[in-house]
Amino acid sequence: MKIPEKTVRRLSLYYRCLYFLSQQGAYNLSSKSLADLLELEPAQVRKDLSYFGQFGKKGKGYDVLELKNEIAKILGLEKGRKVAIIGIGNLGNALLSFKGFEVLGFQVVAIFDNSPNKIGKKYHGKICQDISAFPAIVRREKIDIAILTVPTESAQEVARLVSNSGIKAILNFAPAHLNVPKGVAVSNIDLAVELKSLSYFAGQKQ
Repeated sequence: MKIPEKTVRRLSLYYRCLYFLSQQGAYNLSSKSLADLLELEPAQVRKDLSYFGQFGKKGKGYDVLELKNEIAKILGLEKGRKVAIIGIGNLGNALLSFKGFEVLGFQVVAIFDNSPNKIGKKYHGKICQDISAFPAIVRREKIDIAILTVPTESAQEVARLVSNSGIKAILNFAPAHLNVPKGVAVSNIDLAVELKSLSYFAGQKQ
C-alpha cells in the first residue's frame, strides 16, 4: 500500500510533538489533543496512524512514549540515519553545528566541499572531504541522506553524483529544481521563497 507523502510528512510532526511531550513527562494523549497541538483535525491524526496499525485505546488515548517509539520505527529513526552535508559555506556550517540531529535520530558522519581552501580543514570536529571522494565514503559509512547547501549552478551536478552513489533521500537547500532518478526522494527548502512569503504576512495590517 502506497502511503501518501503528506501523511509521512505529518508523521514527523507527530514524532516531534510526542518527543517534547515525553520530555515534559506526559503519559497519555488523545487524538484531539495531538491534533489541537498541531492545528489538525482529530480524524486526520487517526487516519494517518491507521495506515500503520492500531494505536491507542478507546477512551484512554495514546501512550505518549509508546506512540513516539512506534513512529520512530516507522520513520526508521531508531536505526540512527547517517547524514552527509555537501557544501560547507555559511549555511552548511550552521547546519553542522545544529545539536538536534542526534536527538532526532540522525548522525552527520561526513562533510564535503570542492574548495581547496576547505578540503582537509576541520569544522565542528569533522574533516571536510573532497566531493570526489563522496561515492567511496557513502559506501564505507553507509550514508542514508545527503543535505545539499551548494550554489544553484552546482546543485544539479551534485544531485547527480549523490543519486549515482546510491543515496535515496536528498534535502536540498539550493534554489534549484533537481532532476533525479525515480526512487530518489528530494525535499526542497528554499529560504528565499519562505522569506518572501513571510514578508507578505509581515506587511498585513491587523
